[in-house]
Amino acid sequence: MAIKGYLSLFFAKYVVWRNSRWKKDAIKSQEKIMLRLVDQSKNTVFGKDHFFSEITNYSSFKKNIPIRNYEKIKPYINQIIEGKESVLWPGNPLYFCKTSGTTSGEKYIPISVDSMPQHIISARDAILSYIAETKKTSIVNGKMIFLQGSPVLSKTGGILTGRLSGIVAHHIPFYLKKNRLPSFETNCLVDWEEKLNSIVGETISEKMSIISGIPPWVKMYFEKLHEKSGKLIGDLFKDFDLFIYGGVNYKPYAKTFENMIGRKIDQIELYPASEGFIAYQDSQQEKGMLLCVNHGIFYEFISLDDFFKKNRKRISIADVEIGVNYVIILNTNAGLWGYNIGDTVKFVSTNPYRIVVSGRINHFTSAFGEHVIAEEVEKSLVEAQKEIPVQINEFHVAPQVNPKSGLPYHEWFIEFELPPKNINAFGNVVDSALQKHNVYYKDLVGGNILKPLEITVVGKNGFKKYMKSIGKLGGQNKVPRLANDRGIADKLIMF
Repeated sequence: MAIKGYLSLFFAKYVVWRNSRWKKDAIKSQEKIMLRLVDQSKNTVFGKDHFFSEITNYSSFKKNIPIRNYEKIKPYINQIIEGKESVLWPGNPLYFCKTSGTTSGEKYIPISVDSMPQHIISARDAILSYIAETKKTSIVNGKMIFLQGSPVLSKTGGILTGRLSGIVAHHIPFYLKKNRLPSFETNCLVDWEEKLNSIVGETISEKMSIISGIPPWVKMYFEKLHEKSGKLIGDLFKDFDLFIYGGVNYKPYAKTFENMIGRKIDQIELYPASEGFIAYQDSQQEKGMLLCVNHGIFYEFISLDDFFKKNRKRISIADVEIGVNYVIILNTNAGLWGYNIGDTVKFVSTNPYRIVVSGRINHFTSAFGEHVIAEEVEKSLVEAQKEIPVQINEFHVAPQVNPKSGLPYHEWFIEFELPPKNINAFGNVVDSALQKHNVYYKDLVGGNILKPLEITVVGKNGFKKYMKSIGKLGGQNKVPRLANDRGIADKLIMF
């Protein structure tokens, strides 16, 4: 074992040992963080408005801090932009992370001096957990690529502003910079296709060992590499042993990636958000991602079944149950309070606390009360792929409420890498799987309210062309897997 590998294994074991303390005592860690966040912010504008000085336990915390979305916190953000200090968190944000909202337009999420390091530490610890568990230290000797947004920052109210991945690019640890690709100049390119070509040029002859990014954009990178080299990715990069991803479920892409690479490789799933780094996969053996309970975020959860009720119940991790769909609520050391980020999660373990992302609150199909969510759609596709050989590039599900004839139905827009021999047979298998996972959908089909789903095949690179047409090609942008209207569906028909 080379000296670099030996040192990485030693450090990995130390970090995993150190982290085991908060993994084993997560409830206590969360209680400490809640009180610490309140104490640090009691003299902020928000803290005074919500009587933080009176908060002594979780009961008073819930009483004083209501659940809110971006629209409700926007007046405080505007105060920061206008130059006021200590509004949500002591001092000024280090950055504003700029994201696109579905109802709020552009959103400006604060990142503080206290919260910024957690984005780096959590990603680092995910890799170190992998090294400690597998003893595969060779990955530290190769080159690493992180497909991300531009690190070019602007200013909003005097505060540096950019996309999360672009901001993180300014905080890469010194010991990774030598091995990291692409170059800063390439990373700054705005046009995704120009950037992708430049990335291919810089990496095609390198010994890549770690590749990271959102699966659909990494797939485009692999396609460009294959087009230029004529080789499978695993043959081109013989040292490529680890794929790190986040943002979307990898399972529907798994077969396509395996065929493009030419062999199976290990994966690490991350759950980074503009609002904070929430979880990371800490084991190749265990299901789910480890919830970051000691990283400056106090978590709350509301059962999805209760979320839209008037008297919805908020709970801490002390009361969560395995297998329940929860809306995740954040309180952070960047000054977000009772903040609903719009994601739903399920716990797969409470010792330690591990989660899977099950979907988005606003990404569902429920034109008839069925409330089909992303998790059910993804499971149905994965199960169908086991029965019928297909490879899927991308997909989107929307209701067809007013068909030209016959009953309404769910329309599944799918771009195949390898299409099924019989599209109707594949659709029937997917529909049967979905009925198994969603009893309401099953009842609607069985009661002749809906007819079984129909698949509309999207042409090669159709989703890419759609994303380009709306100015969201590459970076951290993702096509919503589900919608409750035909805003996306009617545009996809063009492709």
